[in-house]
Parts: sequence; structure tokens; C-alpha cells
Amino acid sequence: MRKLIASALGLALLLAWPFIAEKMGAPALISLFTRMMILGLAASALNIALGFGGLVSLGHAAFYGIGAYAIGISTTHAISGLPFLGLLPGSDQLLVNVLVAMLVSGCAAAIIGALALRTSGIQFIMITLAFAQMVFFLFLALKAYGGDDGLTFRRRNVLFDLNMRDDATFFYVTLGFLLVWLAVCARVLHSRFGLLLGGIRQNERRMQAVGVNTFRVKWIAFIISGMGAGLAGALMANLGRFVSPDLMHWTTSGELLIMCVLGGSGTIVGPVLGAFALMGLEATLNTWTEHWQAILGPLLVLMVLAFKGGLARIGGDKP
Repeated sequence: MRKLIASALGLALLLAWPFIAEKMGAPALISLFTRMMILGLAASALNIALGFGGLVSLGHAAFYGIGAYAIGISTTHAISGLPFLGLLPGSDQLLVNVLVAMLVSGCAAAIIGALALRTSGIQFIMITLAFAQMVFFLFLALKAYGGDDGLTFRRRNVLFDLNMRDDATFFYVTLGFLLVWLAVCARVLHSRFGLLLGGIRQNERRMQAVGVNTFRVKWIAFIISGMGAGLAGALMANLGRFVSPDLMHWTTSGELLIMCVLGGSGTIVGPVLGAFALMGLEATLNTWTEHWQAILGPLLVLMVLAFKGGLARIGGDKP
């Protein structure tokens, strides 16, 4: 009951936030909260691999950035009228581009996962990091799409007849995508597939002994996780109407990992809470001092020690 009430209050606050921000005379807070929700979605995607499957990945920034670039490249070709590679037409429709972003990110996750999942432990972490950096330097060298300067497009993608230029409208669109994604995460966690994934996280050898193809289960989870990160990247690209290789840097993967741990890996809303906590602390401390990172580090350590299991498990709640 406490979790249900807390979830209802949190959702009500988000629904009212654009009105609250306008009344406070701080409309920039709408974009800030939109960014928090997008990063929360990306952290939730990583959580499927990390929290549900025990796969510590430092390569999810690659899928996040690929999803963002899928939006940027498709939108750019739609505006110019020139087909991608002379074959594929661009699009400025949000739903079409989101599906493309998730598909491309999922394919990338399938390829990387098929190789990385043959290892475990520190080797898996380093291989995912290596692949992410390879993708980072690949897009850094793509001068046709801005290279290290990034790629800018003039307007956000179109969704029905909504005014996507309005930050409040895009806020609610992002909230809708986040809620759908959290529902998918809940379905995965409580399904037979989720039980298999949890069993592999606890004791992979025992699951292999009873006949479970553990590689296939982890591979599918890694693909779903990559698709979620691609969805988040697509929304982030639309928010700023700009993409750059910095989205794929390994530090982005590290931030997503911190959000999962801070909020509670293995829970549904934990990564979202972690994203709000981390981004909120950064935004607040940044207004106080230019040395805000020196304060943020110890604060994060204290929060992790104080809230064992993450913010989502305050009071002893289970995932």
C-alpha cells in the first residue's frame, strides 16, 4: 500500500509539474525534468541487464547514442529530401523514427551481446566498454554527420497534431513513453522469462544443470536492454534537436550505472528515482559552486551507504 501511494503521488506530481514550473516562473525546469525522465528510461533499460540479469555493462552508452543518431540522421534526410545511402528515405514522424532507433540499437546489442556474453565478470565489463568506445570513435569520424561537432536538426519529430515545439507537450510525450517502458519492465520481471533471468543471476551453473540455455536468455535480455537505451537516445535527440558522439562516451554508461545503483537495481522504478536524484543533485550543486563534483562524490557514497538496496527499497520494500 505504501508503494502504491508513493507511486500515485509521484505520478500526480509529474502530471502537474509543467503547471507548477510555470507558476514558479521557471519554465526551464520542464526541460530539466524531461531530461531526468529520459535518463531514467535509459537507466531502466540498463537495469534489465544489470538488475534483472546481473550483467554489469559499461557499453550501454553505445545503444543510447545509436538511438539518438538514428533520429538525427533520419530527420536530416527527411528535411533535405535525400535518401539515406541513396535507398532509404528519411522521416520526421516520431513513432516511425522511434521504431527505427529501437531496431537499430537492438541489432547493435544483438551483435555486441553475441560476442561479449561469451565472457563473464570483469572480462564482460571490459569488452562492453571496448565496443562502446569503438562505436564512439566511429561516429566521431563520420564527417558527413558532423563528426565531433555533432549533428543539429531544426525541429522535433512530428507526433499526430501535437505541438512538439512546446516543452510541456514534449514533457507529457516523454512521460507516456516512460510509463509504457516501465510497464514493459514489469512484464519482463514477472514473466517466466524474468524468472529464468533471475535464476541465472543467482546461480547460472544450477540453471544450466536443469537444462536452461542461459546464453540465449541473457542474449535476449541484452537485446531488450539495448532497445530501451535506443528509445531513450531517440527522445534525448528530440529534446535538444542535437546529437553528438559525447552521448556514446563511456562516462555516460557510468552515469547510467550510478543511477541504477543509487535508485535500486533490480526494481522497477529504482533507476528512475536514481536518475532524478543524481540529476537533481547535479543541478542544485552546480548553482552553488563550480567545484560541485567534489561535493557530489561524497554525497553519493553517503546515500548508497544510508539507503542500502537503493532509494526504491527504503523501508525494506522488495522489488
